[in-house]
Amino acid sequence: MGMSVTISAAAEQDAEQIFRLQYLCFQSEAALYGNYRIDPLVQTLDSVRAEVTSDCVFVARLGDEVVGSVRGRVTEDGSAAIGKLCVHPRLQGHGIGARLLRAAEAALADERGATSFRLHTGHRSEGNLRLYRKVGYQTVGTSEGTDGVPMIVLEKPAGTYAATA
Repeated sequence: MGMSVTISAAAEQDAEQIFRLQYLCFQSEAALYGNYRIDPLVQTLDSVRAEVTSDCVFVARLGDEVVGSVRGRVTEDGSAAIGKLCVHPRLQGHGIGARLLRAAEAALADERGATSFRLHTGHRSEGNLRLYRKVGYQTVGTSEGTDGVPMIVLEKPAGTYAATA
């Protein structure tokens, strides 16, 4: 690749690149379900900006280009909701998603006191499910997204994030 991918906390000026990357990355998810109204595709730039400001957001960079991102926030029950993990299609399969997850998990546990991590992914998203299980997540249930997509709910305790690195 020539340059190495770095992981860091997102800055406010990253919002537009995150927004564009998210739109690109979630096209394949939309195609899996025949639903192009899934949340990551209809989210507004202002909403992404608000999440970058308020939530725990990490980006993967290749030089100045944002090539991956993930978001998380601690919910009222003390668990961390992790979402919108995406890696540029040309860089998938190189461990960037796992690195982003570990960075978010560490920050959410160490800085924000999360006791566990929870995420949702579409029931047909085999690549996502494989990644999440590989880094220690276990299926705990199902739900339906606001867009009608059947989701699998996965969790893992916060004490396990370093052990799965």
